[in-house]
Amino acid sequence: MSDDPSCSIERSLQVLGERWSLLILRQIFIGQHRFAEIQAELGVAPNLLSARLKTLVEAGVLRMRPYQEAGSRQRQSYHLTDAGRDLLPILGAFQQWGDRYRPRPSGPSVARRTRTTGEPLHVAFVTEDGREVDLSDVDMLVTRDAA
Repeated sequence: MSDDPSCSIERSLQVLGERWSLLILRQIFIGQHRFAEIQAELGVAPNLLSARLKTLVEAGVLRMRPYQEAGSRQRQSYHLTDAGRDLLPILGAFQQWGDRYRPRPSGPSVARRTRTTGEPLHVAFVTEDGREVDLSDVDMLVTRDAA
């Protein structure tokens, strides 16, 4: 019998529940892959950044790639796996919520747009056939084997 929680939200929070984890992922999504640049941008203590990166790598959200600049020792850069790329809607949902309920006076710092057309995007629940569902019509139901 596994000690893992039956709730997928709780299992996800075991990996992503620390504030720095989502901010690290944000930086990687915008193209910062090296420890020093992530640390400089976020201002996170190096030991905390190391711990969060280790958790994200061990969970399969990030993978490490070696790189070496001339005259320096080899280091690791951090890149998204498929599991990491699948977190983009979660980051988008956090941003969308923050833009609505915790807005900056100067407006959003990032815009969600399609690469191909530049159209604005929003995060939503969508049916298998592509129909957007209003939040008032979304139910979260406990399954029989959840306990």
